[in-house]
Amino acid sequence: MADLINAVISEWRDHLAHDRRRSEHTVRAYIATAERLSDFLAGHWGEAPTSAALLGISQNDLRAFLASRRGDGLANRSTARELSAIRAFLGYIAQSLDRDDYVPPAMRGPRIKRSLPRPVSPGQALALADEIAGRDGPAWVQARDWAVLLLLYGCGLRISEATGLTGDILPLGDVLRITGKGNKQRIVPILPAVRDAIATYAELCPYPPSRGEALFRGARGGPLSPALIRRAVQSARHALGLPDSATPHALRHSFATHLLAGGADLRSLQELLGHASLSSTQIYTEVNAAHLLDVYENAHPRA
Repeated sequence: MADLINAVISEWRDHLAHDRRRSEHTVRAYIATAERLSDFLAGHWGEAPTSAALLGISQNDLRAFLASRRGDGLANRSTARELSAIRAFLGYIAQSLDRDDYVPPAMRGPRIKRSLPRPVSPGQALALADEIAGRDGPAWVQARDWAVLLLLYGCGLRISEATGLTGDILPLGDVLRITGKGNKQRIVPILPAVRDAIATYAELCPYPPSRGEALFRGARGGPLSPALIRRAVQSARHALGLPDSATPHALRHSFATHLLAGGADLRSLQELLGHASLSSTQIYTEVNAAHLLDVYENAHPRA
């Protein structure tokens, strides 16, 4: 029985990756949830679950599983993601068994306190880039790191999008075509400073960029790991005395917040960020409101 459910999970992995075009991170997380649920139910029910048996899972079974996960220290946000993955898995099984009448057990997820993005100021963003680019090392590595960070702040790219660029973008024009989450494509303009930084890196890099190959390279010539940029930013923010919230992704938040403060409309910002839903973009209006309130409370004589 265990082999049968493992086969179903493997088929779901292929479905998520190829049919639904989910990101590698999402596929990995969803599959891990399905495997955990299967292992839990094998002990909870006394036997490995089948596909048909999984569709008979009850509210009590789900509560027991989530309780076990909370016992492992799972936070509310992660618990909600776990429940979402389970619903998607059960929906896939129902579809594969032609159970159009299937209704998953009603289960309300935990309340999640909505947290606001924490952008850095323009000065802090450039200070981070300067600190990283000014470290000892080969000139091409300094130019690489400078270019990557300018892409995050100047174009609003996710770090995986920046490190995933290939030599196909050269020679640079006025825009970049970016493939983001869910293989959703968007067009972003390139600021002259970003264009110059990429061109300088490409000229200095000892591994000539070629079509289909990673643009940004590691010291040994392989694709640049996002983890390397994260560690570099972590070291730079400590050196500059910046808060832990000054991460590579905070530069993307800063891109959005500063554009909005400069008068950009939400729909345009949504396109630039590659958000599937406008609600994801609207959160930046709350960031601006929160910033204005801070300024008021710190500066107004009667605050």
